[in-house]
Amino acid sequence: MDLMTQQSVTASQLLNQLKKIVGPSYVLTDDQQTRQYRQGRRFGEGHVLAVVCPATLLEQWHVLQAAIAADCIVIMQAANTGLTGGSTPYGQDYDRPVLVMSTRRLKGIQVIHEGKQVVCLPGATLDHLEQLLKSYNREPHSVIGSSCIGASVLGGVCNNSGGALVRRGPAYTELALYAQVDQQGQLHLVNHLGIDLGQTPEEILTRLESQQYQASDILDDTRQASDRRYADDVTQVDADSPARFNADPSRLFEASGSAGKVCVFAVRLDTYEKVESDVFYVGSNDADDLTAIRRYLLTSLPSLPIAGEYIHRDAYQIGEKYGKDTFLFIEKFGTANVPKAFAMKDKIDGVLEKLKIKGLTDHLLQALTFCLPSHLPKRMTEFRDLYQHHLILRIEKNSKALTEQFLTEYFALHSTGAYFLCDQDEGRKAFLHRFAIAGAAIRYRDTHRNEVEDIVALDIALRRNDRQWVEQLPEEMEKKILHKLYYGHFFCHVFHQDYIIQKGVNPLEMEHEMWKLLDARRAEYPAEHNVGHLYIAKPALANFYQRLDPTNRFNVGIGHTSKLKYWGKSTQ
Repeated sequence: MDLMTQQSVTASQLLNQLKKIVGPSYVLTDDQQTRQYRQGRRFGEGHVLAVVCPATLLEQWHVLQAAIAADCIVIMQAANTGLTGGSTPYGQDYDRPVLVMSTRRLKGIQVIHEGKQVVCLPGATLDHLEQLLKSYNREPHSVIGSSCIGASVLGGVCNNSGGALVRRGPAYTELALYAQVDQQGQLHLVNHLGIDLGQTPEEILTRLESQQYQASDILDDTRQASDRRYADDVTQVDADSPARFNADPSRLFEASGSAGKVCVFAVRLDTYEKVESDVFYVGSNDADDLTAIRRYLLTSLPSLPIAGEYIHRDAYQIGEKYGKDTFLFIEKFGTANVPKAFAMKDKIDGVLEKLKIKGLTDHLLQALTFCLPSHLPKRMTEFRDLYQHHLILRIEKNSKALTEQFLTEYFALHSTGAYFLCDQDEGRKAFLHRFAIAGAAIRYRDTHRNEVEDIVALDIALRRNDRQWVEQLPEEMEKKILHKLYYGHFFCHVFHQDYIIQKGVNPLEMEHEMWKLLDARRAEYPAEHNVGHLYIAKPALANFYQRLDPTNRFNVGIGHTSKLKYWGKSTQ
């Protein structure tokens, strides 16, 4: 059915139809039930007609058919771990009803080519994929960062996320199964997965989900299942451009970078051989020391570093105190249980907010962790007191000796810093602390509402040859900020910058001021978190969205684009 001949369907009729497809329990309309789906983790919130949770790919297809026929806006949502509101509604100014389709129940992962590739369904998480691949001695694209908070595999691909692991770059594939609506309003299922699954949507989706295909049905041609040029890109330390950023036109391909402008059913991805490694912890009071280390390690080792994570001391201290419960929860219960904990907290917060009690859970959790002993290794704590800049390096075994030799010789000549080789426990905790910092600003805000207006959160990509990577803000801006949290993926020069701003300061105005400074530095932003409803989509990205979704049916308004059908243009 095309958009010009759609039948008039009332909201009540659509909801009844959806209940027949997925069952009444999985069509959520109550504000309390939909709260965790219509609010972003850090930013964004809006009204929805319903949240629908299909259990099979065929149900997902039938829900999509019903929603398109009823002239609804569809927002695809997996784990909802994004930080820019990129998979939630935003505001009340939509011209059609909004339906959120949550894919959390569609958790399937299929291992192919003896573990060298996988096919992931919409609800598959990075953590689940990491655990599954252990028996093959392989790893997924990302094993740190987002995997700690339950992020989905498809969410990473659709947002070009990731890049923390130096050799792997942003999540990317040219092999995907997705649905899109064409210019005439016709819904199509596009099988570019590289697997022969039949002809009709029903046959393709049923055979895929039940893995009813043989090795001979899997096609291997020139299409890639990962970003194979990134490892070379990141080593070009004298290049006058970023190594990666979210809207890089060369990394936008169908599902990859689509940000929900198509409905993705599956992606096919490369996996990576596990390698033995060591962790070095570096501290310094001179940013130039870290620059020298970065340039040497990216150009002079037998193998590229595996990871290099930066933490400024201020971020370290805020994370140490306000990310402690996240750190301890992951240590005790594992990453797989983090989404459940977030969901439970969200439900409790919703009930308390109805009683006009806001932030109680955050205060209680903070009080509890305050009473617990320090969770970080002694040597890290000593470096916190001694040094302003911290760098955590994961190095492959065959590069350990050269790395140690370089660091020893370098700091023998530069008294501004030092390093130590971590034991297994120290290395694990160092990286876990780095990623617990990401949520610490939110906890600080929620426990200091009387003095904090909000958080301005940026993720930026600096040029590869930029030696002045430490930000210098004008004094007038500094006065408006209570705390600055700088941390990031140092080797690719992608930094996360969280500003906890004083009460009374307009966060959007502050952010726009920040953008001007970043433009002057020729930085790209966002680097990896999707434009969502926070950033403005640059022309290349906005045009990509419009090509994917010419009638503007999916995730409308992201990147400050039009929320109107047909992008606000006449169809005549």
